[in-house]
Amino acid sequence: QVRLVESGGGLVQAGASLRLSCAASGRTFSRYYIGWFRQAPGKEREFVAAISWSGGQTYYADSVKGRFSISRDNAKVTVYLQMNSLKSEDTAVYYCAADEIIGMIKVGRSDYWGQGTQVTVSS
Repeated sequence: QVRLVESGGGLVQAGASLRLSCAASGRTFSRYYIGWFRQAPGKEREFVAAISWSGGQTYYADSVKGRFSISRDNAKVTVYLQMNSLKSEDTAVYYCAADEIIGMIKVGRSDYWGQGTQVTVSS
C-alpha cells in the first residue's frame, strides 16, 4: 500500500522560506510522478509542482515559478518542495500526491495522497 507523509509546514513571515518533505513508501516509485498541491480555505485545490521519479523532469504552476523548487532524494524516497520568498497568498494546506501519469497529477486526480501539512504565511 502506497503511503505519502508530508512534513515541514509551519508559520512564517512573508519573505521567509520553508522546505516541505513528502516521504513515500509502499512500492517502487521509479515510474511515478510525485506532485504537490495546495488548498486554501474556501478555494479549490491547486497544482503547485511535480517531478518525475526516474528522469527528474519538473513541472511548476505559474504562480510559484522562480520561487518554489521541487527535488527528490532517491535514497530517502523523499520529494522536497523548497519554498522561497513566501507570500501571504501561499497560505494553504499542502498535499503531496503520486501517480504514474503526469496528466492525472496536474488535474488533481492522482491515485495516492498524503494527509497534508499546513503552511501559514503572515504579512
